[in-house]
Amino acid sequence: MQVRDSNGMIMSMDGSMDLASGNMLAYLHFTIGEDILWFQGWVPQGSGAMFGACVGLFLLALVDRWIAACRAMMEAHWAKRAQIAYANNLNANGNSEKNTVIPPSTVGNVLLMRRAPPFILAHDIVRGIMHAGQAALTFAFMLAVMTFQLGFIISIVIGLGVGETLFGRYTHAGTTLH
Repeated sequence: MQVRDSNGMIMSMDGSMDLASGNMLAYLHFTIGEDILWFQGWVPQGSGAMFGACVGLFLLALVDRWIAACRAMMEAHWAKRAQIAYANNLNANGNSEKNTVIPPSTVGNVLLMRRAPPFILAHDIVRGIMHAGQAALTFAFMLAVMTFQLGFIISIVIGLGVGETLFGRYTHAGTTLH
């Protein structure tokens, strides 16, 4: 299909879009040497480079699932530590006698502790850094998928599946440990 621009130039709507250093195919494809992976210079030109890019994406997907498993296990550990710190705080306030019922004024605090752990700087900074790392990987995967290169997409999907197979039990165990 050809379309005339306002200045009389013929613009073709078929084929790929011209970019600064390559073409972008706006459909699913296996074409090698057409897709920029994250940076302008990262265009796998040969089959070896394409294989290397796919292996790299596969490994990054494994890392993403590993980080998710680490986060879940750390959350369970932090929840236990927060409960211990809260119990120690209650004991320090004079509630250390055996068979003592928690005073009504602190029952609400105990229920809140069960729902939302307290802000502990050491825990929350690490939680934020790990979440930011996972978000960065997710955005990188999104950009790789947006190239429409099936090799990239399949590598990411298989990597996430293998990563979930290897590390998923830790992710789910972390949510049930506390």
